[in-house]
Amino acid sequence: MGLLALVAFAAQAGTSDGPPTADPAQLYARNCAACHDHPTQRIPARAVIARHSPDEVMQSLTGGLMRAQAAGLSMNDRVAVATYLTGKAPLGHLAPTPEQNRCPAPLAPAADSGPNWNGWGADLANTRFQSDPGLSAAQVPHLKLKWAFGYRATYVYGQPTIVGGRVYVTSSSGRVYSLDARSGCTHWTFDAAAPVRTAVSVVRVNGALRVVFGDDSSFLYLLDADHGRLLWKRRLDPHPSARITGAPAIQGARVFVPVSSLEELSAPTPTYECCKFRGSIAALDILSGRVLWRTYTISQPARPYARNSTGTQLYGPAGGSVWSAPTLDPEHGLLYVGTGNSYTDVPTDRTDSILALRMSTGAVVWANQLRPKDNYIVGCDTPASAGQGNCPHALGPDVDFGTSPILRTLSNGERVLISGEKSGRVYGLDPASGKERWHAQLGVGSSLGGIEWGSAADGESLYAPVSDAAAVQGRPGGLVALRLADGRQRWRAAPPPAVCSWGPNNCLAAQSQAATVIPGVVFSGSEDGHLRAYASTDGHVIWDVDTAQAYTTVNKVPAAGGSLDNGGATVAGGMLFVNSGYGRIVGEPGNVLLAYGIEAQ
Repeated sequence: MGLLALVAFAAQAGTSDGPPTADPAQLYARNCAACHDHPTQRIPARAVIARHSPDEVMQSLTGGLMRAQAAGLSMNDRVAVATYLTGKAPLGHLAPTPEQNRCPAPLAPAADSGPNWNGWGADLANTRFQSDPGLSAAQVPHLKLKWAFGYRATYVYGQPTIVGGRVYVTSSSGRVYSLDARSGCTHWTFDAAAPVRTAVSVVRVNGALRVVFGDDSSFLYLLDADHGRLLWKRRLDPHPSARITGAPAIQGARVFVPVSSLEELSAPTPTYECCKFRGSIAALDILSGRVLWRTYTISQPARPYARNSTGTQLYGPAGGSVWSAPTLDPEHGLLYVGTGNSYTDVPTDRTDSILALRMSTGAVVWANQLRPKDNYIVGCDTPASAGQGNCPHALGPDVDFGTSPILRTLSNGERVLISGEKSGRVYGLDPASGKERWHAQLGVGSSLGGIEWGSAADGESLYAPVSDAAAVQGRPGGLVALRLADGRQRWRAAPPPAVCSWGPNNCLAAQSQAATVIPGVVFSGSEDGHLRAYASTDGHVIWDVDTAQAYTTVNKVPAAGGSLDNGGATVAGGMLFVNSGYGRIVGEPGNVLLAYGIEAQ
């Protein structure tokens, strides 16, 4: 019996592995309340979890983020907790029905011609710059909602990809969609084994179009772009907390995939043997899915080094997740990535670093560790927690590089590699050696940014949104323009006061979402649900739309927007697409994809 069928059986019959071992309230109090009744930083509050469907809670407990914490619970215990939290029994499936707005037949084959935004950064250099948007700066203030599409989930994941007149999107339910860009009708759907938060990458292989993405169980998938049929899937890391969050990057017949984890969320459990995961980059043959090479960000595997106060064996080194899409430099045969924090006290030399790897072999060409000793797991936030349980003795601030490096060539022919850190600092490096050219401090910094998901760069400037969502000082939000050549500030747009349609709770002006730039305009979303367009010349706001509203959707799924976070707006063919409702940790959840265009379209 499959997992979802087993969940449904347990929910309906209560006999999959015996009755719950305790009253549901006691199960929650014993296993969940310590974190979710007193949430910090990346831990969602109980009220946020209560908005999820019971099947989303079950997915998290059985195969998702909370599987380590739920390891001692029977299946019926998990069903009981999910029902207790949401008020409904799980059905055993996340996306139960087909979409009601199928595109009319006959369907034209999927195409890759014309305007596009493919993958995370719009190009191999991850500039997030759309040079041919089909939309002028003068037209941006006239953008209007053309259609809305409802996800069968409680919050949104990922970022829209636009290729050949189709929009490819992913979701926290694991459903992947191919939609018509003009109308929102559904060409096909595919249900992955776990939530999917990567952007989709579309590639032509031997004349046929293919779709590539990764999921939260570290599986990489290759689908037929015409019909969404699975061609192959490959798991890239057996660690139970491993996941793929950064979009795959493709060059020739190779797909380059970053591997991250959320072992930081499992690690606080005193009986958990913290920690063994190492971030990595893998190169796969796109035809077969065969792994050609794999490079770990931490060169040595974890080994036993100490025991915690409960006698649990501790391991290290660990960490160095790669959260973001790799940046490719085919001219020089190099691949660049940023890495996350260390999880343990064991010294590591490539966490919180920018790395350059050979695209051909995965060999590390250079590494610049810009933040040593950033040792952190969730819950280890104060000096008093140092050395307690599984907390490292030397605590770091948890300021990973969660952004994709941006590669740009300056007007004088020199090149610069730019990346932002959750500390609020932006670095400009020499891409040949990794040596620092300049840095700029843009925010106070926190475990939720600083610079959280990404900046954008045109030919002259970098545009960096500032989160500072969890900073104890300073004011969250703002957008800063820096000169690419030397990091000097061109302008700074202060955040407008947060105005949230859902009320004052979890209402923040933090700008965590990745920025997007077209000629003359920068788009930046806020945790208050507002998507704003800024003039790239001086930073004044030329368009502001509150996406946190209820919508009538083309697929008839009830949907509302919420906070803007994670993947940013994408633009192609005169239209702008954005997911509204990340809200997984801070802000407001939602479940809608929005498509904007100008009236003449």
